[in-house]
Amino acid sequence: MGMFDNLKKKAEKAVDQHGDKIARGIDKAAGAADAKTKGKHSGQISKGAAAAKGALDKLDGKKDDIPDDRPPAP
Repeated sequence: MGMFDNLKKKAEKAVDQHGDKIARGIDKAAGAADAKTKGKHSGQISKGAAAAKGALDKLDGKKDDIPDDRPPAP
């Protein structure tokens, strides 16, 4: 097993155990970025946050770890 396989397994485990916390962090970062840009890039920020959550959620081949029902935090 290579180094990247080990990293992927660790990332999968972290997402499985702490998906809700990771999602809150992504939402918080998106909210901070939106506040800094004064809403000028809200669409792009929301799209990026959703893409980040989707990528992390699909890391283990299942879409079950990251809740996607919350909007970005203000």
